[in-house]
Amino acid sequence: MAIDAKELRNIIESVLNENHLLDPEPPVTDHESPVMELRETGVADQGKSPDEVVIGIAPAFGSAQTKTIIGIPHSDVLKEMIAGIEEEGLKCRIVKNYRTSDVGFIAHDAAKLSGSGVGVGIQSKGTTVIHQKDLEPLTNLELFPQAPLIDIETYRAIGRNAAKYAKGEATEPVAVRNDQMARPKYQAIAALLHIKETQHIDAPKKMQALTVSFR
Repeated sequence: MAIDAKELRNIIESVLNENHLLDPEPPVTDHESPVMELRETGVADQGKSPDEVVIGIAPAFGSAQTKTIIGIPHSDVLKEMIAGIEEEGLKCRIVKNYRTSDVGFIAHDAAKLSGSGVGVGIQSKGTTVIHQKDLEPLTNLELFPQAPLIDIETYRAIGRNAAKYAKGEATEPVAVRNDQMARPKYQAIAALLHIKETQHIDAPKKMQALTVSFR
């Protein structure tokens, strides 16, 4: 018997609800997460400034979904990544990619728009890629595939490394925790979040420039 995507989503959602995994509590931190406002301002322009990094976010990021797979608010993700880029003396632009939910292509599209040729892609569940425009889409500078292992400090470090690549500096890859149990533990919810992300694809819509504010 074939199961379509909607039925599969309902099955996964039912199991996760029974096990109280669908809505994870945010990690315990000693700071208050900011309120974030994202506003689309039109089609994203091709960048010309060599001192910028473009961050591309997935279709549901900050709107239909507002936190990562382990409950980190998207406001913290973006604020930390922007801070990491600015610590290296560079600036960043934020764009929303509606044509795909694949983080590799989101990152590559961001890199192609970036004046420095370096971009970062983030899925709503937290998976992240640093990319460069002259690489193939399925190649990258750094890949962070296990979103459950990415904490707030790591997002800031990703921003710093993206900026270093943009400056042409020798860069040590960001260190990420290793947990062999993370994949099986979060596999079902990761699949569900990806299905939900994909529902917000609008293939004909061009990448949109965003303004971001925190309060």
